[in-house]
Amino acid sequence: MISAAPPAPGFAAARSRRMVWLASMIGLVLLLMLASLAIGTRNVPVSDIVSALAGHDETIGEAVVALRIPRTLLAALAGAALGLSGAIMQGVTRNPLAEPGILGVNTGAALAIVIGVAWFGISSAAAYIWVAILGAGVSAAFVYTIGSMGRGGPTPLKLALAGTATAIAFSSLVTAIVLPRNDIAGGIRAWMIGGVGGATFERLLPVLPFLLAGFVLAMLSARKLNAMALGDELARGLGERTALARAVAALAAILLCGATTAICGPIVFVGLMVPHVCRLIIGIDQRWLLPFSALGGAALLLACDIVGRIVARPGELDVGIVTGLVGAPFFIYIVRRQRVREL
Repeated sequence: MISAAPPAPGFAAARSRRMVWLASMIGLVLLLMLASLAIGTRNVPVSDIVSALAGHDETIGEAVVALRIPRTLLAALAGAALGLSGAIMQGVTRNPLAEPGILGVNTGAALAIVIGVAWFGISSAAAYIWVAILGAGVSAAFVYTIGSMGRGGPTPLKLALAGTATAIAFSSLVTAIVLPRNDIAGGIRAWMIGGVGGATFERLLPVLPFLLAGFVLAMLSARKLNAMALGDELARGLGERTALARAVAALAAILLCGATTAICGPIVFVGLMVPHVCRLIIGIDQRWLLPFSALGGAALLLACDIVGRIVARPGELDVGIVTGLVGAPFFIYIVRRQRVREL
């Protein structure tokens, strides 16, 4: 009988280090969720948070926490979905600049919803989600086709330019549709900023099946993305059906991005920043990178939402504004790097 060889010391050390980072990231997300429940226009002590989580709502503090629970859950889920979506897009396209906002996927989902609201009168949460996913899929296919034309195929710069041009064009179309419609203009403009305020369990529940499907497909794609990172020819030599693997991974990214946009509005730069930071911490193995990107995205969006409540007291900044302010310098840094790390 042949016994399995023990793991090499270097492999065991790397795995231990990743487990420590994983535990630390989970702890950070839980800490930020606690802070999200406690911090706002009215700060709430931990005792009220514990009572509210136990189902009590007799005091003002407990009632405030009860209102913040769906908002906190939405921020964590939306951040996780956007971080994971960005990591998948970067892995599928092997493009360090890939991100739902930069590639115009968010804006495609937003345009589809605006058309649905203005011309077809959609109003239910389920209709919003399906229309947003359809718009995100069409936009992603359009940008990839445009960015793949010409010599060199889909290079990072060509995809970024195609995505940026598409996003600007779609934003102009949104404005053109909304301007003459005073009956929907106020709600659409507020939604287009991107935020998690006003979240309720009634709004949150319909989107959960789509996010769950996206998370499952993403995790199933991790090993195949590792193979495709070696190049399509070598991946096919290892037995991978690259076209199918790429389509499944892209579907996961579209589900995550489209569903999140439907409920929160277009939130940019989370999917760009988080995978790069996670890659520096735990490396390029997609089996680790994808769950880390989900946790990192949740942490980032929770933190940005908390910052938005603090800096504009007694009002608040929508989280989409805060991520834009944080992400724009990061995007410039990535673009200006003389040698962008190959994905």
